[in-house]
Amino acid sequence: MHDLSRIFKAYDVRGVVPSEFDEEVARATGAAFVRLLGADRIVTAHDMRESSVPLAAAFADGATSQGADVIAAGLGSTDLLYFAAGSLGLPGAMFTASHNPAKYNGMKLCRAGAAPIGQETGLADIRALIEAGIPEHTGPRGTVTTRDLRDDYARHLRSLVDLTGIRPLTVAVDAGNGMAGLTVPCVLGELGLTIIPMYFELDGSFPNHEANPIEPENLRDLQARVRATGADIGLAFDGDADRCFVVDERGEIVSPSVITALVAERELRREPGGTIIHNVIVSRAVPELVAQRGGVPVRTRVGHSFIKAEMARTGAVFGGEHSGHFYFRDFWRADSGMLAALHVLAALGEQSGPLSDLLGGYARYVTSGEINSEVADAELAMSQVAKAYADRAIDVDHLDGLTVSLADGSWFNLRPSNTEPLLRLNVEARDDASMCRLRDDVLVSIRGGRENSA
Repeated sequence: MHDLSRIFKAYDVRGVVPSEFDEEVARATGAAFVRLLGADRIVTAHDMRESSVPLAAAFADGATSQGADVIAAGLGSTDLLYFAAGSLGLPGAMFTASHNPAKYNGMKLCRAGAAPIGQETGLADIRALIEAGIPEHTGPRGTVTTRDLRDDYARHLRSLVDLTGIRPLTVAVDAGNGMAGLTVPCVLGELGLTIIPMYFELDGSFPNHEANPIEPENLRDLQARVRATGADIGLAFDGDADRCFVVDERGEIVSPSVITALVAERELRREPGGTIIHNVIVSRAVPELVAQRGGVPVRTRVGHSFIKAEMARTGAVFGGEHSGHFYFRDFWRADSGMLAALHVLAALGEQSGPLSDLLGGYARYVTSGEINSEVADAELAMSQVAKAYADRAIDVDHLDGLTVSLADGSWFNLRPSNTEPLLRLNVEARDDASMCRLRDDVLVSIRGGRENSA
C-alpha cells in the first residue's frame, strides 16, 4: 500500500498514478468509505482521464465487498456527482484530479445530500481505517448498477434558472478537453443559444492547454475566439467542470468576484434579506453590494468545506469564491460552475446591452490576482509584514492568514499554502496605481528585495 499521508489532502484524495495512487488504494478507500458511513448504497462518477475508469471500478469493488450496492453514473462532472448524491440521498465518490496535469488522479467524497467529506469530517477516519486494516464483511456482496443521470442533471439545473425569455446569444465555450465537453451540450443544448465549441473532445492528456482557467494563459484561446467571432460571452470550465470563468464580449477576463456579486444580486431579488457567503479574498464590492441590496454578507475562510459549513449554519442562499467556485443552497449547498454560467447567461439575455456594460457596476475596485512567494517560514514572514503595517492599518484580522485594511480603502491578504512553502498574496485598491504601490510594497516586505515568486 502506498503512503497515504502523501495523497489524503485537506479536501480530497489526489496523487500521481500509479506511483502514489492506484487501484489498490481506490479499492481500500471504497471499502473504508462504506464501512465508516454504514452505507448500503452509494453513487460514483468519473472524469475522462484514462485512469479514471479502472480507479472507479476498483472503488466499487471495495464498496461491494462490504455489502453496499453501487450506482455507477459513469462519465460526468463533479457537480453531476453532487446532483446524484443530493437527488438520490446517497453518499458519493467522484474520480477526478480536476485541473491537475494528466499524470494525476484523485477522489472527491461526499455524504448523502452532497455534504462534503474533508480531513475533519471523515477523510482522516477513512485513512486511519485503511491503515489499521479493514475488517471483512460477513454478509452478501453488493451489486453494481450503471445509470445515466445526465438528462436528470441538466433538467434540474435548468429548473433553477429561468432562461425562457432571453434574447439569442452567441456563446464561446472552452471545455479544455474536460468534462464540460459532455455536460455543456446536455445543459445548454436546448436553450436556443449559438454555441461555439472549443476543445470539447474528452481527452485526459489535455492536448491544447491545462484545464485550469484560473491561470490567465489558459484563457487566451477563448479570448481570441470571442474577439474573432463577435461572441456575446465566453465560458471556460476546469477539468471536472465544477468551476466556471467568464470572458466578456471584448475578450476581457471577468473577475470571479464580479460574477459572485452578479449572482448574489439575482439571488437576493428572489429571496430578499437572504444571506450571502464570501471568502476573505473576494472583492469588498461583494459585501458592499449585498448590504446595499438588503442582504446579509458573511465572510469566511477560503475553501469549500468552510463555505459549505457556513452556508449550513446560516441558511445562506449563495456563496462565492475568488477561485471560480460558486455554491447554491438549492443545489444542496454544492458548487456548480454550470449553474453559475446559467445565471450569467440569464442576466445577459434579459437585457439588450453587452456583458461589459452589465458587469461594470460590479467591478468597483482593482485587484492584483493571487501572487505566490516562496518563504522558509510563513508565520514569521506574516508577522514581519504585520509589524511593517502596524502604524498604517485601520484593521487587522487573522480569520484566514493575515488581512490588513488601510485608510484609503485598500487591503491585502496573506495566506500560507497548505502543501507548499508559499505565501499567497491578494491585494485590492480603488485604482490601479494604488493597487500596484501596495502590492509592490508588501512583496518587498515578504521577499526582502528578492525576486522569488512561484
